[in-house]
Amino acid sequence: MTKRQIQLESFETGPMPVEEIALAPSDFEEARLAAFEKGYSAGWDDAVEAQDVEAARFRSDLGQNLQELSFTYHEARQHLLEALRPLLVDMAAKVLPAIARQTLGQIVAEQLTPLAESLTSAPITIVANPDSLPQIRDVLADRSSLPLVFAEEASLGEGQVYLKFAETETRIDLDGVIALITEAINTYFRANQQEQEHG
Repeated sequence: MTKRQIQLESFETGPMPVEEIALAPSDFEEARLAAFEKGYSAGWDDAVEAQDVEAARFRSDLGQNLQELSFTYHEARQHLLEALRPLLVDMAAKVLPAIARQTLGQIVAEQLTPLAESLTSAPITIVANPDSLPQIRDVLADRSSLPLVFAEEASLGEGQVYLKFAETETRIDLDGVIALITEAINTYFRANQQEQEHG
């Protein structure tokens, strides 16, 4: 294959002086290495800058995604808590009192046993709400060896009982426990709602 030479027309008006530069081979090699180093350094700097830009974009995207994920988690948590609130309030208002009524007699019996062992001859007075007293009597019926006296007190709640003997008195207050649980539930949801409102 033959090479064709193309000669372009010159539009210069006069002859241009051609300046020749003469370099020693060692100077030429040094200049060539310096140019290579400069080009390599510029390419390296461009690559580092591009990597920094990409890393900054990645961090920004990651931060945005984490913020959205955090918001989604807190939003889901808030919806879940709001859905559970009526259930917890109903449990405190209905289930816990029912459990307290069913277990009150057994709790009184558990409290009486150690007391009766230390004071076998002194009568023990059980003071309770008139609605709770029949159940307490039923549970304590098999403990007929205990000297028990039952007294009604309408001012007591259905979950409150006083055990009186000699100079000592023991109070059982399941109504108070239920009230504390209810207040704790309400306080938790109030605090949670205020936190959501104030960010």
